[in-house]
Amino acid sequence: MVHRRCNPTPSSPTFRLPPLPFPSSANPSLFLSYVSIEIILSEKKTQDTQPMEPTGNSPDSSDRKTGKKIVASSATVKPNGKSIASSAIAKTDVSSPVPVKPNVATDLSSVHTDQVMLFRDVSFGPREAELRFRLIHFWEARNPLTKTLIGQEMLLIDEEGTAIQGFVPAGRVGTFDLTDGVVYKLNNFFGSRSKVQYRVADHIATVSFTWNSDLAVLDNPPVPFPEDRFRFHGYEEFRANCDSKGDLYDYVGHMKLVNEQTISDHNVLDEVDISEKRHICVHVQTHDGPVMKLYIWDKAASDFCQKFKSYGGTPIVLLVTTVNPKHLGGTLALTTMSSSRVFMDADVQPSKDYLEWLSSNSDIANRVAAETVTLGEIFSYIKQEGSKVAWFECTATIDDVVQGSAWYYISCGGCNSKAVKGPTSLICNSKKCGKREVTGVAQYLTKISVYDESEQAVFVELGDAGKELTGKHASELVASYFESNAGVDADHCVPVPQALLDAIGQKRRFIVKVSDHNLTGKTQTLTVTKILPPEAPQPIEHLEEKANPSRGFEDAAGDMVRKASERLESGEAKRPKSG
Repeated sequence: MVHRRCNPTPSSPTFRLPPLPFPSSANPSLFLSYVSIEIILSEKKTQDTQPMEPTGNSPDSSDRKTGKKIVASSATVKPNGKSIASSAIAKTDVSSPVPVKPNVATDLSSVHTDQVMLFRDVSFGPREAELRFRLIHFWEARNPLTKTLIGQEMLLIDEEGTAIQGFVPAGRVGTFDLTDGVVYKLNNFFGSRSKVQYRVADHIATVSFTWNSDLAVLDNPPVPFPEDRFRFHGYEEFRANCDSKGDLYDYVGHMKLVNEQTISDHNVLDEVDISEKRHICVHVQTHDGPVMKLYIWDKAASDFCQKFKSYGGTPIVLLVTTVNPKHLGGTLALTTMSSSRVFMDADVQPSKDYLEWLSSNSDIANRVAAETVTLGEIFSYIKQEGSKVAWFECTATIDDVVQGSAWYYISCGGCNSKAVKGPTSLICNSKKCGKREVTGVAQYLTKISVYDESEQAVFVELGDAGKELTGKHASELVASYFESNAGVDADHCVPVPQALLDAIGQKRRFIVKVSDHNLTGKTQTLTVTKILPPEAPQPIEHLEEKANPSRGFEDAAGDMVRKASERLESGEAKRPKSG
């Protein structure tokens, strides 16, 4: 008798389970999961031996399509910048606790070389999927001590607006043709763990270019890609993360001073000096918050100069990316990094938005926080260790106008720097301006002695602050004197006008600046940036700063005061020659 072995029908597959690797004491759920997976795999093997259904409408056809990618890893980023750990999701009908080997995702991703992976799905390990992104910016990463090239770092953004860092190792720098703003497609990469210090993106992974990475420009992208991405912090956030060496965030605000020059239509940057020092110091403020120093270094400083000059007028809004908050001299300051970029006024949408806000709130552009104190408290503050440049409001009585020295100086009509007498005409004394022939304009540089119930002090009124006391520009008072004294020589120094003498005995509210020269002991004379009327209706917690418009000296406040007595006592303030 011959025994035939019957083949099972496709509708009722049979198979033999291999010996189970579970001990008798194992959790029953583990056993059931194992059996479930074996059944699914056996059914799949049986189905693969059957002919395809011509219609493709089999209930299992969709399962077969989606079942190709069994493990999908995703890193979800919270709005606050903190990342949730990546999770592995098994695309099966059974919630299986069976561990998945790390290389399974790689093997399965290779099946889908034609599938685009989004940044939210990038996780750790090698990947053969395709990424599509816009290269926002790239820069060199170097060892801070040896300056050895470590590689190229990049900031990338995908179609969903998710940003991630990219990295090209030093040995592969130059292999890939990189251009800011271009949309690329990348096949084959390694998802490495993001660095802890100085991150520029929230993502937990970094796209690292490997030996088999293939980068190409994506012509005519099927979907739009965002142009840029910013992460802004304000004063409080920067202060909370000062010296932490953590994530690098972006700053936007308006400029108050550039290398100690007040912002005006006549600002001229000394690019030679900036190149030698390798940096620019900009005093910045966001809305009506505290004023901070922003140090812009190296390439970012060069970019700042180019953008500053490119504007027809003087730009006021400044946006700088990836700044590092640090304590410098006991004061919070921001410094740029290799990854930093500089934008102004209308360069990008956030700077446009801030400029629009500033135009609607123009009074805030000239405000500084001023604490109400006595003269004695100001001098106590100056003596304190760790004190910094600050503005204070104080009420004092004008005791006298200091005489024996000129109460004005002759400035360049173009940049308000000091003008000096040349062979045939006045010459601007500022190397940054460089005009050989200028029209001289008289500007206030008036010293007054004041007192309150606690102390006496000497103030110096600069620019518009003097006009707020007398109601007239210095040039008007000088011209009026020479009109009334036609026979007086042109080099004659105009005596203190009656308009200034009439202020003696008045009790006024002053906004004064404690400058670096006050803090270093070079001078005790305080600079007045604003004089309020006797009965000012406005609140005093934030007051308009009319800083010194004359920047012919090395410092807009303290240094001018220190040099003023030497210069004016020698009779340098002369009547401008006509023409």
